[in-house]
Amino acid sequence: QLQLVDSGGGLVQPGGSLRLSCSASRFTLDYYAIGWFRQAPGKEREGVSCISSSDGSANYADSVKGRFTISRDNAKNTVYLQMNSLKPEDTAVYHCAAASFCGSPYEYDYWGQGTQVTVSS
Repeated sequence: QLQLVDSGGGLVQPGGSLRLSCSASRFTLDYYAIGWFRQAPGKEREGVSCISSSDGSANYADSVKGRFTISRDNAKNTVYLQMNSLKPEDTAVYHCAAASFCGSPYEYDYWGQGTQVTVSS
């Protein structure tokens, strides 16, 4: 079974940057669409970004467009989420997930354990 490990979260000041990583052992991530989701306390899970397996195309939630960038490094079997110009409202637990294609959260069969991102001064 595919096991995802997401990491890279932490505490950062508003305007700062973090890079989240999503990796796997024994399975090649480039066969999967990889999405990033986040969930803040008391709020519903939100799709942040997704990168397809076929052509590497990416999509973003409106709330993060222009600030976040998703990318793949197939040599390292890792997908990254570069987060710049972070805002307090970006505070959440971030999870990566794998699916056959980018879609709703219900399309994703495999999930990472989550990494906490806290944006605060």
